[in-house]
Amino acid sequence: MIKKYFLLLTGILIFRFSTAQDVFQHISNTNIYDFLDELSNQQMITINTAIKPYSRQLIAQKLAEAFAHIDKLTKNEQKQLDFFLKDYNKELLPGKTGYKKRLDLFYYKDTLFTFSINPIVGYEYWKNENGSAYHRWVGAEAFAYAGKHLGIYASLRDNHENQALELPPYLTQRPAAVYKGSALAGGDYSEARGGIVYSWKWGHVGLVKDHFTWGTNYNGSNIFSGRTPSFAHIKLNIKPVSWFDFNYIHGFLVSDILDTGRSYPAGAAERQVLVPKYLAANMFTITPFKNFNFSFGNSIVYSDEFQLAYLVPIYFFKSVDHTQTNTGGNFLGQNAQFYFDISSRQIKYVHLYLTFFVDEVAFGNVWDEDKQSNFFSGKIGAAITHPFIPNTTFMAEYTRTNPITYKHFVITTTFESNGFNMGHYLRDNAQEIFLGIRCRPIPRLYLNASITAAKAGENYPYLGTGGSGKGLPFLSDVKWQNNCVSFKAKFEVINDGFVFAGIDYGKITGDSAYVETYTPALFRGKTTTLSAGINIGF
Repeated sequence: MIKKYFLLLTGILIFRFSTAQDVFQHISNTNIYDFLDELSNQQMITINTAIKPYSRQLIAQKLAEAFAHIDKLTKNEQKQLDFFLKDYNKELLPGKTGYKKRLDLFYYKDTLFTFSINPIVGYEYWKNENGSAYHRWVGAEAFAYAGKHLGIYASLRDNHENQALELPPYLTQRPAAVYKGSALAGGDYSEARGGIVYSWKWGHVGLVKDHFTWGTNYNGSNIFSGRTPSFAHIKLNIKPVSWFDFNYIHGFLVSDILDTGRSYPAGAAERQVLVPKYLAANMFTITPFKNFNFSFGNSIVYSDEFQLAYLVPIYFFKSVDHTQTNTGGNFLGQNAQFYFDISSRQIKYVHLYLTFFVDEVAFGNVWDEDKQSNFFSGKIGAAITHPFIPNTTFMAEYTRTNPITYKHFVITTTFESNGFNMGHYLRDNAQEIFLGIRCRPIPRLYLNASITAAKAGENYPYLGTGGSGKGLPFLSDVKWQNNCVSFKAKFEVINDGFVFAGIDYGKITGDSAYVETYTPALFRGKTTTLSAGINIGF
């Protein structure tokens, strides 16, 4: 125990007297994210869970803070904390010896330079009444710290599926894929992520290509869900005081819309050029009370040409758009949104939250059913950690998204990248009820059970003229629904290396055209799906 407290003291001193270097832990690493959420629900640490990914430095800092409450943690949590510190002690301790370190393919550290590289490899298999499918992947991930301020990280993963499971129309939470060749038959796709980040004690700025999520959730955010293929973006975070946290991105999206004016003959075929498409978004987080965060912000999707004004991170972007396009109508303007997020952990063990995403609200007609244009998505939820069973969290969440919310009549400014919606995975005119339990009966064994009832209504057109989009009823006719009971188990054998298995009892029904459009063939109808796999790396 004395050795452990010495480790904690060393980590705190390093954080207090050294400058920061940031690289980011991918949002798919639910093992560490769920553990930090569990600690936060118990008021062992404070963390802004509305903005992800976290940097490795932030994760290490929060693990060190949890160590200060070591006597209040369960034996299970103490062992889990020790397990994670095998990895994140790389950020806490000055050397690479003197502690139990995780297994790395290669790791080097001195006073100036740190470098780590590890393999990525995995395989997942599904089997049910409709047939079978598999997904395999291989690649590598690395990160480095240089000097006192610079962080660099990269991940490359090559994927193969024998049938497509992640096409843009599908209502699924699986990460998006951009297939090579014929998508319906499956095939290959790759995902390259990474970035270079300059950090200081109270912030960072970087150029990255990565996934991110904004909005508190336990089953899919309705602000930025992180489901699109990763896209390049400028990333800024400023946290000068404990009660204020600011985040901004400027992203370079993929429109998938051909710019016929810029395309040109290039030998045997035409050189095809896509319409440029961009995203600017900010989020202000204020903490007026301990364990209570109020976040608010706005975003704009714009196209055709890069606009310098949207590099100013604190703007209300819709006002900028009005200035630049006030001589034209709706079809000259851009696509703006605003949102807020409330997260409260003031009651120990209890997490209450509310998120609201607004594309348009006409306050003059808000109560007029025939004229209203209430294009918004709302989510409300709660989680309770350690209610009856140690190391267990119960979750309940409801999401409602009105018609047209994520749509836009200008096809080059839709809330999408590569054709994938950036918001909630069910898109508009949909709702979801989610009940879940996650448990860790022994360290490194993660069990999850959930019940999901999801519905989607008619896919209304949105033309932007003649009253299109106004007065549309919410879920007046259910076209697609998915009722699913799911059980998952995962055991982390080594850091970032685990085996997993699951069983899903699903019933996806509705209008046949919608079911075929929204669902991979493997999961249509009533199915019992068995799955299993192995994975190393994120």
